[in-house]
Amino acid sequence: MRKISLEQRKKSFNEVSLGFTEEEALQEARRCLQCKNPLCIQGCPVRINIREFIRLIKDKEYKQALSIIKQKNNLPAVCGRVCPQESQCQKACVLAGTGNPIKIGYLERFAARFDDLKAEKPVLKSKAVKVAVIGSGPAGLTCAGDLAKKGFSVTLFEALHKSGGVLVYGIPEFRLPKKIIAGEIDYIKNLGVDVRTNVIIGRTFTLEDLRRQGYKAFFLSVGAGAPLFLGIEGENLNGVYSANEFLTRINLMKAYKFPEFDTPIKTGKKVGVLGGGNVALDSARSALRLGAEEVYIIYRRTEKEMPARQEEIENAKEEGIIFKFLLSPEKIVDDGQGRVKSLICIKNVLGRPDASGRKRPVPTSQREEIDLDMVIIAIGTRANPLILDTIPGLKLSSKGYVKVDENLMSSVEGVFAGGDIVTGSATVISAMAAGKKAARSIADFLTKG
Repeated sequence: MRKISLEQRKKSFNEVSLGFTEEEALQEARRCLQCKNPLCIQGCPVRINIREFIRLIKDKEYKQALSIIKQKNNLPAVCGRVCPQESQCQKACVLAGTGNPIKIGYLERFAARFDDLKAEKPVLKSKAVKVAVIGSGPAGLTCAGDLAKKGFSVTLFEALHKSGGVLVYGIPEFRLPKKIIAGEIDYIKNLGVDVRTNVIIGRTFTLEDLRRQGYKAFFLSVGAGAPLFLGIEGENLNGVYSANEFLTRINLMKAYKFPEFDTPIKTGKKVGVLGGGNVALDSARSALRLGAEEVYIIYRRTEKEMPARQEEIENAKEEGIIFKFLLSPEKIVDDGQGRVKSLICIKNVLGRPDASGRKRPVPTSQREEIDLDMVIIAIGTRANPLILDTIPGLKLSSKGYVKVDENLMSSVEGVFAGGDIVTGSATVISAMAAGKKAARSIADFLTKG
């Protein structure tokens, strides 16, 4: 896909990828073989009728193509930008064997441009039954939209001052412009969903408060937003950020536009980002745009084992991010004034695969010291107990995630959960799949109950 120039990319938060032109989209759609048994649909977590929407694009029926997508996916403009199609629908494409599968995500993004369908309201049934969706990330937005389409009265509660969850606070503007998210949320609102921000369930209201207000079922989709740390010496030094704080300040609080916006952020000249996922890459590329002279991705395995999208790895390399592999952080060194001076790492070799299926990093006796003045820790997240601690009888896993049955109902009747609060950190599309499943289960529960 075409991109803005490299010089622009390094200096601004403008979206990097420009999307298909009409001619490019038509050319790509014509490559689709229209398989009788479309394996790409099976590779899609929400089962979009990919064959049909691509056929409609080929026939220049763009609004109809978007309509087909929205039968299964309420957030096509988001998914077309950030979902890992290369490991899902595109991986299942017959043409993947040639090394050139259909660019399904790019075509979905193209179709999403024809979004005047957001002005269409569904024919709603009785709105007597009230459902509360708690958390407005991809799982919550999907569940709320699907329940509204089924005729329920849905209220979506968000603790922050803007809805969108990780889509808003976690993913930078250069990958997912906030106006795109706003448009998708407008579509959800237009379905009849009442979105309420600045409401912390567990503090502003408890679930029992909401029951007294007439809510009959609940969907917990609060994500896993509490940062993980390494527990190494020097983590409390000035100049050490969690990726959560760093990206929230930039994305939600617009720190990259300071002083136009009130939230400042300090970026070092030599920045080390610990981790190998998309969050690590987002942090590294954001630091570069904020003026860092050298930015390192420091990862304990090799590039082959990195969980980040290959497209984003390539973008980071093009922008000058330096990758240092087979290193595990051991100590963040103090400069004598309480600030970061350097990072000492243990050198690894790869051993046998672990539970993740990737080769396990095995430490050696060798060390490497990297001069840094800022460290961003992006090694994952865990469940925030704020709401969970206020729900009597709610059973959690050993890691603090909500335990659910095959229908996504928790140990508390009528309380369902899905997305990262159940699985731990995962993809946007997997959270959406959980939201769709929860909507079906909640509808069955309320109808049969």
